[in-house]
Amino acid sequence: MTLTLIPTLALMLLQEPDATPLPAAVHSSPIGEIIHNSGPVAIAVLILLAILSVFSWTIMISKYRSFGAARTQSARFLRAFRKSGRLSEIAAVADQFKPSPLASVFTEINDEYQRQTNGRGHPRNPTGLERAAATASSEALTVMETRLTWLATIATNAPYIGLFGTVWGIIDAFHGLGTAGAATLRAVAPGISEALITTAAGILVAIPAGVGYNQLTAQLRDFGARIDDFGRELLNAIENAANFTPPAPTTPPTSATGEHRRVF
Repeated sequence: MTLTLIPTLALMLLQEPDATPLPAAVHSSPIGEIIHNSGPVAIAVLILLAILSVFSWTIMISKYRSFGAARTQSARFLRAFRKSGRLSEIAAVADQFKPSPLASVFTEINDEYQRQTNGRGHPRNPTGLERAAATASSEALTVMETRLTWLATIATNAPYIGLFGTVWGIIDAFHGLGTAGAATLRAVAPGISEALITTAAGILVAIPAGVGYNQLTAQLRDFGARIDDFGRELLNAIENAANFTPPAPTTPPTSATGEHRRVF
């Protein structure tokens, strides 16, 4: 009698660990379980995609902040420029609007004008002044679009990185199928899970990066149009100021309409 109870108790003790994890498995996260059971290649792909996601979000947040500051400072600088009656006054306070690309464009054009005329009269080389305006506009846009190409690169290549994990997971699935020797779900499920999770991760990384790149590029085009318009406005102001010779008045010179006339 005792000899028959010992194998029975041993069998019950061995069966208890298999029965207890069942409630925990019901409440466990499927995504977490898939990642936990993934192979080293799938884990490496997921880590790489996570790094690219953090990098792309960092670029997008920093660019949205810098573009917002540039837009605010540009509006302030443009108001100050149009209210002022002297270009020298704007040159003295241009550094206060440093995040604005308009301030840097004004500084470049004004410096070129000062080199040509020493601050008085018509520029000796108007074409050179126009080239300085175009160069200043290009430099300002180049500074603003720094690191934007990374967003396009991530948006383009993240799905391919996820696809690499997909292909590797399918290879692993077929390898498990060949090792098991039978077409069972237990043999192919881990590889298929790796394939699906890496594909989804690649898409989740690519979509925000692509949307952010398109939105920031649209804002950059708007900045480019505003910079070009301001460059032409500044060249016109310099030409008008060169044509105007003030009779040393005690009050700021005004035009016939009552608006301030810019002088040097």
